[in-house]
Amino acid sequence: QVQLVESGGGLVQPGGSLRLSCAASGRTFSTYSMAWFRQAPGKEREFVAAIIWSVGNTDYADYAKGRFIFTRDNAKHTVYLQMNSLRPEDTAVYYCAADDSYYGRSARWYDHWGQGTQVTVSS
Repeated sequence: QVQLVESGGGLVQPGGSLRLSCAASGRTFSTYSMAWFRQAPGKEREFVAAIIWSVGNTDYADYAKGRFIFTRDNAKHTVYLQMNSLRPEDTAVYYCAADDSYYGRSARWYDHWGQGTQVTVSS
């Protein structure tokens, strides 16, 4: 089993930046990919970005390209989502996910999830 703990959310003004962290523990050696999803009130959970743990290949949702950067620190078993030029529509609970074999944009295939961290973009 893999445990995921997110941190770094908060309130930021439009145009500002935040860096989310997701620390993995437990059976981290079996992790193939990690991803970020988000869910705004009244909306479905949507894909933000994903990374293949071993090689660092990344995939981003169109709205995240050029604004968000997904990185990993192998030694710390931690991934980061640097979010720049934030907009009010980025307001959501951001979730970290991991899986032992899947790499993609569908939330249903990720087996491990964190508890989420709230990001609010407002003036």
